[in-house]
Amino acid sequence: MIDEMTVTRLVFAAPERCAELVADVGSYGEWARDLKGVTIDSVDSDGRPSQATFRVGAMGRSATYSLSYDHSAAPGAISWNLVEGDILRLLDGSYEFMSVDGEPDQTQVRYHLRVELAVPLPGFVKRRAEGRIMHAALDDLQARVEADQL
Repeated sequence: MIDEMTVTRLVFAAPERCAELVADVGSYGEWARDLKGVTIDSVDSDGRPSQATFRVGAMGRSATYSLSYDHSAAPGAISWNLVEGDILRLLDGSYEFMSVDGEPDQTQVRYHLRVELAVPLPGFVKRRAEGRIMHAALDDLQARVEADQL
């Protein structure tokens, strides 16, 4: 079963800075707490990651997956699709960065994710995993980008 979630958050940083941090996939290990490792597998003609492999802590063990990135709408949006994963069938998503009128250092960040696990899990375990994903995707991102503003 495919689970889908969308969350929007106000971040106190410019949209360009938010997009820059998300596009810097190699730095995720510095601010995404559940990430155990990231390898940039390929880059596009502008030097941005076009494919990366991640190792994360998941349900008491490590999970590995590779994502293909689309920067064609950057800096307004960055999206990705699952290439392969050991416990995932689907992990497609995007960040959108929308400026707040009259506030150059405020951004509405919209995070959208579609997930399908390769193994069935009880609902409460899936909800816990979704909470951790959202935490890394928004809380850790917000903390890092706002700390850079100080």
